[in-house]
Amino acid sequence: MNGVGSGAVVVNRAMSLDGFIAGRGHAMDWVAELLPVDAVRDVMAATGAMLVGRGTYDVARRMPDQGTAYDGGSQFVLTHRPPDEPDPAVTFLTCGVEEAVATARGAAGGRNLEILGADVAAQCLQRGLVDEVLVYVLPLLLGDGVRFAPATLGRIDLEPVATTRAGAVTTLRFRVRR
Repeated sequence: MNGVGSGAVVVNRAMSLDGFIAGRGHAMDWVAELLPVDAVRDVMAATGAMLVGRGTYDVARRMPDQGTAYDGGSQFVLTHRPPDEPDPAVTFLTCGVEEAVATARGAAGGRNLEILGADVAAQCLQRGLVDEVLVYVLPLLLGDGVRFAPATLGRIDLEPVATTRAGAVTTLRFRVRR
């Protein structure tokens, strides 16, 4: 799988150099400041659906649209607590992670399923549901926040597929070894 429209399940992360995907209080403003839309345009075009957890959904709702919003395919939120008022742009799933991935992947229509957020991504990696990991390494140190992976994740072996640089952003793509 090449990660561009291949129907892969891809954990997609912007990360500080010190390994954080969100700052204190789940702050994500630094991503919009440092990750240009051009760096993610091909990935967005290859994506048919997105699966996130409730925490990531809530953080995204607090952020102003910086022109980097996901603009294609179905959006799914895996949660134990669906909102009282539905969001017409999102499908809330209360099933297990395997079923959520199968549902979202089916909706992706042969294009990639992007997994965002710390908890859902870790669950998918632990269960062997991920094909690739895509990381945008941004030029800053946060010192604290939400780590790329929890200490409980355990070992996941990765095979480097590509390393590219666009401006100050280094993009790393890995295939998950099975």
